[in-house]
Amino acid sequence: MNLIENIREGLRAIHSNLLRTILTGLIISIGIMSLVGILTAVDGIKHSLDQTFSSLGANSFDIEKKGNGNRGNRGGRAQKVYPDITYEQAQQYKDILSDKARVSLSAYVSGATVVKSATDKTNPNINIVAGDENYLQNQNLNLEQGRGFSNYELEFGANVAIIGSEIKKNLFAKTSPVGQYVTFLGRRFKIVGMLEEKGSSMGGNAGDRTIVIPLETGRQIPRTDNSTLTYEIKTAIPKPEELDYVMGEATGIMRSVRQDPLGQEESFEIQRSDSLLESLNEISGYLKLGGFVIGFITLLGASVGLMNIMMVSVNERTREIGVRKALGATAFQIRQQFLIESIVICVLGGLVGVFLGILMGNGIAALIGDGGFIVPWLWVFVGLSICIIVGVLSGSYPAYRASKLDPIEALRYE
Repeated sequence: MNLIENIREGLRAIHSNLLRTILTGLIISIGIMSLVGILTAVDGIKHSLDQTFSSLGANSFDIEKKGNGNRGNRGGRAQKVYPDITYEQAQQYKDILSDKARVSLSAYVSGATVVKSATDKTNPNINIVAGDENYLQNQNLNLEQGRGFSNYELEFGANVAIIGSEIKKNLFAKTSPVGQYVTFLGRRFKIVGMLEEKGSSMGGNAGDRTIVIPLETGRQIPRTDNSTLTYEIKTAIPKPEELDYVMGEATGIMRSVRQDPLGQEESFEIQRSDSLLESLNEISGYLKLGGFVIGFITLLGASVGLMNIMMVSVNERTREIGVRKALGATAFQIRQQFLIESIVICVLGGLVGVFLGILMGNGIAALIGDGGFIVPWLWVFVGLSICIIVGVLSGSYPAYRASKLDPIEALRYE
């Protein structure tokens, strides 16, 4: 018997015990489905988040005062309070670096703000942000209606505003908000544009509850607590590969602008936008490891079940093995036949498991975020390779046992 004949004989044996083959393959399918499904879901979710972070500008970095939003005591010790970034410092930085990068300045004016129209008002959950001419572009905020701020409005601080989609739903549900007036922080503003809806894919919809006003306008609004605005700087560069170089230059510029003494730490901090991607890659790596372990454990149980089935098959076909040996089949050919049966069962189950795993993984990814349909070819090949390995390991002992049967004893077996 050559290899082709052994394959045909193995397929005939599988077909003659179809129900048992299906049940055994189903065990393999579940293991592969869990392995490929989890890994596909992780890849799909990561792809979706990669697209979201890329839309936020992976080729940019933010500068803000050190300790911003991290006040209080740590370990019983009061944290050092660093001075706010002033408008003059932020503007000076922008002027120096404007020829190499697109710099935007912004300031958080107010939160928990009530916005009123002529007939209605919002809940006290609206954020007011002041931004310059580059703010919308650097933050990847797109306009759904209206326009951005004109140079005149930016220079002289006109009372104009660009609103988020939730404000439109609350105050102007049945009409276009562009050209309408709203009142907040004691001033009346004309709406000149509305931002596209961001939704809650990033864990909240604060962007839809935001109003953007010109930076100069924000500077003119009196602060209720008599505090000064602290400015945040976002720097976007055209070539992502130059990010490290520009960040180093930005650090030197800010140290000079802020007059940080030589040898002492900076009074500001720089955060790369792609640091979130690095954290995401680390988390997804742990998730993939966990998915692989779960799939491996499931496949381990499936391999034990397959070995048991092959042992039963050897016992049932003892007389057949005796006949084959009596007709001249070698021990190697007998081992080969049973190994082929084991591998074929695993591969058939693996193919079904891969198909179901891709559907399951993409389904999970689609529920969490819109990442598109992904076929993880790497995990498909890994899953099928594991199927072959499981088939060889599970069928080796039964095949060895079958090859060692004495032909005379096998022929007398009932």
